[in-house]
Amino acid sequence: MSTTSATDREARRAAAAPGADGSFSHRQIVTILVGLMVAMFLAALDQTVVSTAIRTIADDLQGYDLQAWATTAFLITSTIATPLYGKLSDIYGPRPFYLFAIGIFVVGSVLCGMADTMYQLAVFRAVQGIGAGGLMSLAFVIIGSIVAPRERSRYQGYFMAVFGSSSVLGPVIGGFFAGQGTLLGLDGWRWIFYVNVPLGAIAFVTVWRVLHLPHQRREHRIDWPGALALITFLVPLLVIAEQGRTWGWVSGRALTCYAIGAVGFLLFMAAERAYRDDALLPLRLFRNRTFTVSGIGSVVMGAGMFGGLLLLPQYLQIVHGSSPTVAGLQMTPLVLGIMSGGIISGITISKTGRYKAFPLVGVALMVVALLSLSVVVEADTSIWQMVPFMLMMGLGLGFNFQPVILAVQNAVSPREIGVATSSVTFFRQIGGTIGTAAFLSVLFTRLPTDVGERIGEVARANPDAAAQAGQLQQGGMDGLLADTTRIAEFPLLVNPFREGFTDTIDLVFLIAAGVVAIGFFVFLFLPQLKLADKAGFQAARESAGQAPTDEDDAGEQAVEAVGAAAPTSTPPPAGRPGGSSST
Repeated sequence: MSTTSATDREARRAAAAPGADGSFSHRQIVTILVGLMVAMFLAALDQTVVSTAIRTIADDLQGYDLQAWATTAFLITSTIATPLYGKLSDIYGPRPFYLFAIGIFVVGSVLCGMADTMYQLAVFRAVQGIGAGGLMSLAFVIIGSIVAPRERSRYQGYFMAVFGSSSVLGPVIGGFFAGQGTLLGLDGWRWIFYVNVPLGAIAFVTVWRVLHLPHQRREHRIDWPGALALITFLVPLLVIAEQGRTWGWVSGRALTCYAIGAVGFLLFMAAERAYRDDALLPLRLFRNRTFTVSGIGSVVMGAGMFGGLLLLPQYLQIVHGSSPTVAGLQMTPLVLGIMSGGIISGITISKTGRYKAFPLVGVALMVVALLSLSVVVEADTSIWQMVPFMLMMGLGLGFNFQPVILAVQNAVSPREIGVATSSVTFFRQIGGTIGTAAFLSVLFTRLPTDVGERIGEVARANPDAAAQAGQLQQGGMDGLLADTTRIAEFPLLVNPFREGFTDTIDLVFLIAAGVVAIGFFVFLFLPQLKLADKAGFQAARESAGQAPTDEDDAGEQAVEAVGAAAPTSTPPPAGRPGGSSST
C-alpha cells in the first residue's frame, strides 16, 4: 500500500471516529446513514421490482409454473442469513459483514440477469437472498451502535422513508422494464437485476469510506452446529409454507418436511443450550421479557402485516383491473402512512422517552383498518373510499416497526445488539411467511366456492350467462384461478367473478384483523424501560472498561476465525446498567 493511500485511509478513519466520550456527531451519523440508506433501498426496491415483473420473467423463461421457487429460494436464504449476520456482527463488528452483504447481493443480481431458465433464476435468487438478509437487519444494528436509544428512533425514521419510497417506485420501475421487449440489446426484464449494479457500487463505496466503527474484541466460539441445525429446521418449513397449497398440507412431501423441520428444531435447541453465550440465538435472551414479548409480537405482526400488504394489490389488479404499476401507485396512501407513522413515533419517542404506547396504538389502527376494509370493500368500491383505511393501516405499521426494535435494543446488553435486532427481524420474517401461506391457502380454498355461488346466481337468472358458465366449467375453475385474465372471455361472468373474489378477500381481511388483534394483548406485556442516553459502542466500552479497537482489524480476523477449529470458552457478556427487563 502506498504512503498516500495509507494516509488517506487514516484520515478517513479519524474523521469517522467517535469523540473522546465514544459518541458520534450529528454530521458523522448522517454521513453513515447515507450509506446505510442506499444499501437498504437496494434490498427493499429489489423485492417490489421483482414481484411486479415475475410473471413476465417466468413467461419469457418458459417456467410460469415454477415461478414460486424463485421467491422461495430468496426467502429461505434471506431468512436464514438474518440471525447469522446479527451474531457475527456482535463478535467482529458490522462493517465487514455489511460490505459482504452488499457485494454478494450485487453478484447475485448480475447472475439473475444472466439466467436462462427458471431453475437458474431460483439458484441465483438464493445468492441474492444471502446478501439481502444482512442489508436490512445490519442497518438497524449499526444505528443502534452509534446512536443513543433516546435519539435513535428519530434517525430510524429515515429508514421508513426508504422502505416507503421503494414500495412506490418498485412497481413503477418493474412495470417499465418488464414492458420493454428489449433494451440495449437485452431483454427488458433483465435490467430489473442489472440496475442493482450501479446502486450497489454506490452503497459499497459509501459504506467503505464512511463506516469505520470501533469494536471490542472478545473470545468466542462459532456456533456452526446451531447454524446447520437452523438450516435443517427452517428450509423444509419455508418450502412447505410456499408449496403446501400446491402439494397439499398433509401430502407425503409435506409430512416429510414437517418431520425434518421438527428434527432440525430439536437439534437447534440442543446446540444453543450447549453453546450458551456463544450460541447463534442465546436461549437466555428469552428470559428478558422485552425480548420475548417483542419476538412473539413480531411473529404475529408479521403474519397480519403481510396479509394486508399481499391482498390489497391483488384486489386492485383483479377487481379494479389495475396494472401492477398502477396498483403500486394506488398503494401510495399506505406507504405515506408507514412513513408518517415512523416519523411521528420517532420524534415523539425522542422527546418523551416513552415507546410502549406506539405498538399498542399501531395494532389498534391496523385492526380497525382491516375490519373496515372487510366491510367497505366491494366489487364497485372506489379507490378513494379505501384511502382512509390504507392510510390508517400504514400508520399502524409505522408505529410498530421502530419502537419494537428500539425496545429490544434498549433492553439487552450493548454487546448483543446485533443478535437481538436481527432476531426481531427474523421473527417478523417467519411470521410473514406463515401469514402469507395461511392467507393464500384461505384465499384459494374459498375462492372457488364464492365465485361459483356468484356465477350460479347470475346463471339462474340469465340463460346467456348460464351458457357462458357452462363453457367456463368445461375449462375448469382451477384453470381460471391459474390465469384470472381468462374471465374476460366470458363478459357476462366478469362482474360475478369480481364479486366472488371480493367476498373471499373480505373474509381474509377479517381473519387478518383477528390475527393482528392478538398482537395487542401480546404488547400489553411489553415493559416500558428508561431509554439509555448512551449509544451501543459507548455503553459497551464503559461496561468492559476497555478502549475500542478498530473494526477493520476485527474484520480481517473474522476471516481467520471462521476457519478456526479450536473453540475457546467465553466470559459472560457485560450487562448495561439499567438493562433489566422488568417494568
